[in-house]
Amino acid sequence: MTPETHYARAGAVNVAYQVIGEGPDLLYVPGFVSHAEWSWEHPPFARFLERLASFSRLIILDKRGTGLSDPVLGEATPEERALDILAVLDAVGSDHATLFGTFDGGTLATLFASQYPERVEGLALYATPAKLTQDDSYPHGWSSAAIR
Repeated sequence: MTPETHYARAGAVNVAYQVIGEGPDLLYVPGFVSHAEWSWEHPPFARFLERLASFSRLIILDKRGTGLSDPVLGEATPEERALDILAVLDAVGSDHATLFGTFDGGTLATLFASQYPERVEGLALYATPAKLTQDDSYPHGWSSAAIR
């Protein structure tokens, strides 16, 4: 069963989200590729989401420019994306939540926690790099050419 998709307003952008389950709030912040409704059509991923919803009120987010959220021209700043999380938490009436971020969603969840610590119960990160791009101080990231 695919939960109903709702939209929160973050500035001039509509941010898609879904809510399923009961319990403490757990906001899933996906990596750079997401689509809240199509995620339910992939059985292994649907089982993963159902498992998360078995012990929480799972809030699933499509960041701006991905999935069902409004497209953006250019690149959204991390601060703009953090406002997306804030808008969704406000829309669902969540005073605080645990954020579960995967890949660059974990980086965003960490930024949100540093900006709004009073709204974050905890952080869970999976496959979250310290930084996405390479530079002299961080040779482990992706090259600019690989990202484009």
